[in-house]
Amino acid sequence: MSPGAIIVWELLGTAVLILLGNGVVANVVLRKNNGHQAGTLFITFGWAFGVFAGASLAAPTGAHLNPAVTLGLAISGKVSWADVPFYFIGEMLGAILGAVLCWLTYKLQFDDHPNPEETLGIFSTAPQIRNKAWNLVTEIIGTFVLVGWILLTPAFKATADGSPDFGNTALGYAGVSFVVLVIGISLGGPTGYAINPARDLGPRIAYAFLLPIKGKRDPDWNYSWVPVAGPLIGGALAALVYLAVHNLT
Repeated sequence: MSPGAIIVWELLGTAVLILLGNGVVANVVLRKNNGHQAGTLFITFGWAFGVFAGASLAAPTGAHLNPAVTLGLAISGKVSWADVPFYFIGEMLGAILGAVLCWLTYKLQFDDHPNPEETLGIFSTAPQIRNKAWNLVTEIIGTFVLVGWILLTPAFKATADGSPDFGNTALGYAGVSFVVLVIGISLGGPTGYAINPARDLGPRIAYAFLLPIKGKRDPDWNYSWVPVAGPLIGGALAALVYLAVHNLT
């Protein structure tokens, strides 16, 4: 696939993911919405199904939507290193676009919100207890689970009698969405489970430079490296485990 096609498909898929993911948070946080104060579980389901929608759309490129996934697939030999920069470009541009679309959707609610300094949390993650080292550990573990599942889940193969054994691939992108759902429910409490550098950094950039939200706070650049570095480390570690396991077989 051409570099341009990779960028376009990943941009479209990631934009849908972020539009729906940031959108469900906006629906809960901003007042005068039907979902106002619906709670964390409501947000977690929204993000999970946002993954399904975005990934299904970006199927032609394998639907990475996440630099940590791209890195894990490259280390494990499933994606060419030459294509990695184009995946990263599409993912980041898509994340920025999705955040802008979310703001456009909820523009009236942003204007009406009485505490605009709280709106960064609609777009990017933040820890409940700020300790960057341990926040990093949380993001590494969550992303390790996600990328590890993608790499290690049983793939399609033919059995001895010729009948198909689909393994977990029969679940398709719904399977990945279920994993994101359980990561959010089980591991998302401490840091908001970015588990995706583009998902956090792209909207943070949009919030800082593009979104005209009156009274908004600073984008917390001091913390912004944690949801970037943590997922990349987690994705790389998952790929190394994948390679080690397959070298044993």
